[in-house]
Amino acid sequence: MDTQSILLAVTGLTPQVVTETLYALNDQGEQLPSAVHILTTAEGIQHARLTLINDGWLARFCRDYHLKQPEFTVASIHVLRQANGEPLADIRTQADNRAMADAITEWIRTFTADPHTDLHVSIAGGRKTMGFYAGYALSLYGRARDRLSHVLVSPDYESHPQFYYPTPYSHVIYGNDPSRKPLDTQNAEVMLADIAFVRLRHGLDQALLEGKASFSQSVAAAQQALGPPHLIINPKPRQFIAHGKPVKLSPADLAFYLWLLDRQQTGLPAPSCPSDGAPDEMYASQFLQNYRRINGELGGADRTIDTLKDGMSKTFFEQRKSRINKMLTQTLAYAAQPYLIAPEGKRPRTQYRITLEHNQIEIQQEIIG
Repeated sequence: MDTQSILLAVTGLTPQVVTETLYALNDQGEQLPSAVHILTTAEGIQHARLTLINDGWLARFCRDYHLKQPEFTVASIHVLRQANGEPLADIRTQADNRAMADAITEWIRTFTADPHTDLHVSIAGGRKTMGFYAGYALSLYGRARDRLSHVLVSPDYESHPQFYYPTPYSHVIYGNDPSRKPLDTQNAEVMLADIAFVRLRHGLDQALLEGKASFSQSVAAAQQALGPPHLIINPKPRQFIAHGKPVKLSPADLAFYLWLLDRQQTGLPAPSCPSDGAPDEMYASQFLQNYRRINGELGGADRTIDTLKDGMSKTFFEQRKSRINKMLTQTLAYAAQPYLIAPEGKRPRTQYRITLEHNQIEIQQEIIG
């Protein structure tokens, strides 16, 4: 399936930012997007429909420059809505502000969820707060290939209701001020300014990437992922909380992790994986001290203890390490990095350690001897 490029413009009462952006792209020798979408208010939707479609400014631009017109219909103009579903007329209250932020975030999340779509967000139109939220939402959900921009228009033509793009021929309009001086649209300058932005998508939960989420939820998730690492372990109830999130580990996995922390905190060297066919008895003994304190009250036969009767094998070591790292990554996504069991050095002398600092680890009930 071919990749589709979409220009998403946030507009208020100035829908000409669409044609201005398209002009700037073409002027820079770039390909036009395959589709255009607009996010706007209840009043803005009328301006966009009447000027770009009914009055034909988008088609006129493409005709003047012999370009294929991007897909754009009335269905491409999306009105931002309040929490109750009513169209958002303007942003005048805190509730309106929240509704606008959530609506813009949801549209950008939806567009970036499609792996076959490249998204170019323009924040040239609309209220400043609309542009801010669009840029911030792209920072939260944008991928490496997505883009953020603004258009710079020469002062006499900026926000002029009769100016939509620099024409390839002479066309006179009159100044949008008391002077009413004649202006030739052919002489206007329009430049695309790309805006660099930090991509935080890797810090969001998969649930937020795949399902509807508010702006504040998305910001909180990204903030948590960017915060300093902190691990809380309460062995008896088998609690393992990393970055504020509970991670489900089996008793054997939790004991393995505690064993690694124990070695680090008591100054022992980071362990290497036992050689194939040469189980390590000391590793097994140290591991079982932690395991029995977590799981010893159950009594009866125990497969984990039985597995280690001849020492800790290569298979046991690698399985525990892989299972723990997989569970951490599934739960924490990008934020899992400092909690992972990481390799150090080259084979066959590779050692494994947890890169957390001592002050980032909180063991609520000391069980490590």
